[in-house]
Amino acid sequence: MSRPLLILRPEPGASRTVRAAATLRLDAIAVPLFAVEPLHWFPPDPVRFDAVMFTSANAVRAAGNGLARYGALPVYAVGTATAEAARQSGFSYVREGPGDAAGLTAMLEGDGVLRVLHFCGAHRRESAAPGLMIERTTVYESATIDRPEGLDDALEQAPLALLHSPRTAERFATLVDGLGRARAAIPIAAISAAAVAAAGPGWARTEAAATPDDAALLALAARLCER
Repeated sequence: MSRPLLILRPEPGASRTVRAAATLRLDAIAVPLFAVEPLHWFPPDPVRFDAVMFTSANAVRAAGNGLARYGALPVYAVGTATAEAARQSGFSYVREGPGDAAGLTAMLEGDGVLRVLHFCGAHRRESAAPGLMIERTTVYESATIDRPEGLDDALEQAPLALLHSPRTAERFATLVDGLGRARAAIPIAAISAAAVAAAGPGWARTEAAATPDDAALLALAARLCER
């Protein structure tokens, strides 16, 4: 018998992870802790940039039709899901990164890109990139859901919690403590070492995925959730 997975990322990513878990014959419960909300943004002049950068598929979706004016620029996307979202939005030249922002900026520097327009969310962790001029345009925010529906019931099932970001890890720890649940009863699988650190101590088990992407996180979960 295996543990269920507790998916905490916002939609539509939560449903995508649930479907991917099902292909691995894993049961998953989605209880998003945040809701993605598009923001009004002012479009910078595309002639000022050599490339566009996306570190989240949410940014592609939130920016919407305004991206059309940047269609002639090459796109650097953090990973597979973000690259696919960029292609679907109409970009023809898309470079797929290794799954994390640091690796993506290293790719940009390696390609000799100098001026980058980064479409991003209001909450982000910025990587140092001294060789790049990065202008950030905020197109969405992940708003906190004060009382995530079904979280307490989900914790009753002794799930393995999947943490897709450091911010999710921090919020989940706060909610678990607030509900009076014991951290020692909950194992967690995190997308990165930073997310493990953000969750804090006291969990039944903590481990980070081999690479910072959903496929690696689910592979780790498949191993950890087996009792």
